[in-house]
Amino acid sequence: MNEEERMLSEALYDANNKDLIKERYMAKDKCYEYNQLKPSNHIEKKKLIENLLGKVGNTFTIEQPFMCDYGYNIEIGENFYANHNLIILDGNKVVFGDNVFVAPNCAFYTAGHPIDAKRRNQGLEYAKPIKVGNNVWIGGNVVVLPGVTIGDNVVIGAGSIVNKDIPSNVVAVGNPCRVIKPINEFIN
Repeated sequence: MNEEERMLSEALYDANNKDLIKERYMAKDKCYEYNQLKPSNHIEKKKLIENLLGKVGNTFTIEQPFMCDYGYNIEIGENFYANHNLIILDGNKVVFGDNVFVAPNCAFYTAGHPIDAKRRNQGLEYAKPIKVGNNVWIGGNVVVLPGVTIGDNVVIGAGSIVNKDIPSNVVAVGNPCRVIKPINEFIN
């Protein structure tokens, strides 16, 4: 099993592997190019994102700047919107459903590191997938940690650190993020 296969299988892998480093540089160069485009250059921006990410819907907006590790592990659904300063560390899959809105300064981290300093100092890490359902609104400055699934029809409050799964049809907020109320159809 090569290091990329280990990475995608949630096993410990060597993040300093030359092939993985090369792939990260390729993605970061594409992010750099994307971030240098004029904000009004929608056609080139769309082409770059379609070339960088693993899967995209027909309608999406990712405001600049945007950074990711590999790109090909990221999937976005229809009507995806991400405001400025989106960071996705996509050592494993990060999948967003349809109608997902991400406020500024949000981060999605699939990567984690061993608690044991000896293994951590060797450059070993693991990556667990993140899944975000349909019709999700993520407030500003939210961090989503490895292995988290966020259900459908969810609002995550600003400043939350999401370290556990969040069920569908709820408002969740805090550090650590927790459900504070269900979403009823007619509540603002």
